[in-house]
Amino acid sequence: MNNSILQSGAGSFRDGPGRKLLLSAGISWLFDAMDVGMLSFIVAALKVEWNLGPQQIGLLTATNSVGMAAGAAAAGLLADRYGRRTILLWTLLIFSFATGLSALAGSFAVLLALRFAAGFGLGGELPVASTLVSESVAPADRGRAVVLLESFWAGGWILSALVAYFIIPEYGWRIGFALGMIPAVYAIYLRTAIQDPKRFAEKRDVTMSYTMRLRSIWQSEHRRATIMLWVLWFTVVLSYYGMFLWLPTVMVLKGFDLVKSFQYVLIMTLAQLPGYFTAAYLIERAGRKFVLIVYLLLTAICAILFGNATTTAMLLGSGIGLSFFNLGAWGAMYAYTPELYPTAIRSTGVGMAASFGRVGGIIGPYLVGWFVAKETAISAIFAIFFITILIGAAAVLMLGKETKGLELD
Repeated sequence: MNNSILQSGAGSFRDGPGRKLLLSAGISWLFDAMDVGMLSFIVAALKVEWNLGPQQIGLLTATNSVGMAAGAAAAGLLADRYGRRTILLWTLLIFSFATGLSALAGSFAVLLALRFAAGFGLGGELPVASTLVSESVAPADRGRAVVLLESFWAGGWILSALVAYFIIPEYGWRIGFALGMIPAVYAIYLRTAIQDPKRFAEKRDVTMSYTMRLRSIWQSEHRRATIMLWVLWFTVVLSYYGMFLWLPTVMVLKGFDLVKSFQYVLIMTLAQLPGYFTAAYLIERAGRKFVLIVYLLLTAICAILFGNATTTAMLLGSGIGLSFFNLGAWGAMYAYTPELYPTAIRSTGVGMAASFGRVGGIIGPYLVGWFVAKETAISAIFAIFFITILIGAAAVLMLGKETKGLELD
């Protein structure tokens, strides 16, 4: 182990403790993704059972993102003051209980309130977990480790697609939410399995007020990175939630029945895993900027092809590409963001970028609902996502700096 790694207190994710950290944090991400993925299938079922209109579906998914925006901002600030581990556990518990209680919802209004609470926990947990892993791993492995952490998201989506395909049609949508209580039990194990990174313990500054932390990310040395990250997160999250939460419904609009649409989305979802793994391979070789720009450009191309697909083969092919490249870009984004801030304000910077991104997650699904209600062509809707993703790629190209191999702080 070299001197820089010793000084930072970071180690390789290939050793026993490193693998344990990655696996422990990754499983919590898997549960998170299972919930978000389940929501995209559940709204398709609720549309039939509760007779929901397109704008109500958009409102439900947008409410989840409102909670995620609030959670990301709050958890980012709190994690810099009270520690990554503590906030990670609390957000996981909030998310778990709110998701489980969603299974008992008897009205649309109650479900909206519970989805806000679940989103708050989920939105807070994700940036804190990526910051914790980034600070705990040596520079040579840091980007790869965070992308692999993000790859657990694909596992959760695959699990949600399996539940949706095999269980929800038979037992109803409530069982999907009930499974969301599992992470509450897992949090008991997580409490003993992870610790705050040495780097954070050494550089923690409890004297900084929350206002000072927020101002710090806009100081001259961080302003360029903050602008770039906010644009990147906004465009990626808007396009992701706008497209993927509506995939089952879009498939129905293209003429497939509900069960068949679940089957095709499951096939598309499987492509997320190789998307993550290729990004993890390239990010320490070609760099963060290369992976982000190339994967975003290819996501944009797949979006325009999916929107204009006229055959089953074209629909599946472009949908697989959409999953592959979009989720690879997500992994690179999570790896890149913590590297642009010093330890004292790192979680604040990551949390605020994620929070602003969730504004896109609010707009995206609601916008699709509005366009569908207006009977706008699917090709036109996906053309908007095409342009949005290109803006994110341009921001990284013009404003981003390469952080591959650099020591944090």
